[in-house]
Amino acid sequence: METLSYEIIINAPKEKIWDVLWNEYTYSEWTKFFNPNSASFMRSDWKVGGKTYFVNAAGAGMVSTIDSLEKPDQIIFKHLGMIDEEGNEDTESMEVKQWSGCFEKYFLIDFDGKIKLHAEVQTEKDWEEHMNTGFTKGLQIVKELAEK
Repeated sequence: METLSYEIIINAPKEKIWDVLWNEYTYSEWTKFFNPNSASFMRSDWKVGGKTYFVNAAGAGMVSTIDSLEKPDQIIFKHLGMIDEEGNEDTESMEVKQWSGCFEKYFLIDFDGKIKLHAEVQTEKDWEEHMNTGFTKGLQIVKELAEK
């Protein structure tokens, strides 16, 4: 497992950046580079230890939990498993257990009068290029939307 980090400086208030990251309308905008063939959506109860789903238009994707939440400064997701189009969660298969427990972290840090958005993701080596493309292009969209 590798930990990849991404940063971008944004000239906007933390609350606006947070909203761009997680509201239902802009989330699909900045995450489109992770899955160009299908829109991405996030559904969450916004509770530490609760359920968060990162899914495509058909409803398939990842089931996660919020490990830590300090709005609008940071959020840490812990990925637990997969969910199929019928809504069945898989947190026990051997395939899932190879990466279950991986973290995805977002920090909004005051930086010289602006905000530094720092993202980290734990992933397998095979997914590194995919993550690099998704985060590099996606965070640029976050910046553009937040600075409007």
